[in-house]
Amino acid sequence: MRYDDQDRRSSNVEDRRSQGGRGFRFPGGLGGRGGGVRIPIGGRGGFSLTTLLILGAIMLFFGINPLDVLMNGGGSPGRSGFEIPQLPNSEQADRSRPRSGVDIPGLPGSSQKQATSDDEMKVFVERVLADTEDVWTQVFRSFGKDYPQPRLVLFRGNTPTSCGMGQAAMGPFYCPLDEKIYIDLAFYDQLKRQFSAPGDFAQAYVIAHEVGHHIQKALGIADKVQAAKQQRSREEGNRLQVRMELQADCLAGVWAARNDQLKQRLEPGDIEEGLNAAKQIGDDMIQRRQQGYVVPDAFTHGSAAQRQRWFKLGFKDGQIQACQPAFELGYEQL
Repeated sequence: MRYDDQDRRSSNVEDRRSQGGRGFRFPGGLGGRGGGVRIPIGGRGGFSLTTLLILGAIMLFFGINPLDVLMNGGGSPGRSGFEIPQLPNSEQADRSRPRSGVDIPGLPGSSQKQATSDDEMKVFVERVLADTEDVWTQVFRSFGKDYPQPRLVLFRGNTPTSCGMGQAAMGPFYCPLDEKIYIDLAFYDQLKRQFSAPGDFAQAYVIAHEVGHHIQKALGIADKVQAAKQQRSREEGNRLQVRMELQADCLAGVWAARNDQLKQRLEPGDIEEGLNAAKQIGDDMIQRRQQGYVVPDAFTHGSAAQRQRWFKLGFKDGQIQACQPAFELGYEQL
């Protein structure tokens, strides 16, 4: 992708990477400036049993399982975006340690220290998010609406969200309750090394897909689908979720096409990088890696072929209307 120092960087990126991931914070920052209320459990300064019972009742009111908090989990956001399988313990531990360096495809300075690479990656994310803002502001204006720009949160390990405790092992995700996108930058290294999907456009595609979920929220699609899922079986709910994910892939394709029209961002091989990423994170590909066989009824994001097809459809058409058939076609036709 073509970026230089003159390109705009979004101001909607929130960097939480320096914040610790231990303890629990109430989503939304209840009760103080520090971004939430920590709950010490046991030892000096811990709460009494009565206080803990009261806090447990409050957590249940907010839909939070107190046992998850005691186990340092705090719940988890709903399944949305690039959910990834848990890494083996050795890989998970390796990701939790500071790295001496990592290759970031498509960016300068990839052999420098991790801090430098992370700073460059943050700049890249800010520029991609700025491009999504410019494109979708124009699209929404074309049908008489204002585009509500989402915030994107960078974090390490885990972070509180309005959808529960977000964890790096979940992959990038969108929380519709606070309208924020959450990304641990270590995912990009995993995308390259574990999923064989390198390239700067593959990284941009991840962001564009999550922004696609924000578009669904802004247009009221997400709320309607969530309500419909409450009345369906798990299998039918999975099928609805697949439609949501494929539509988000289509919207990512629309963004890529319109962004190139506006700013000539694409370079040779970029779209191929995006299509390869869509393929590698298809449900069937992930299931084969994990268990050696495919269970279509368990799909929540779509097969490799489906994800590629809908990204290509959005890119070829360049219009948001092209993505609506994801909810009109029969499941077998997707």
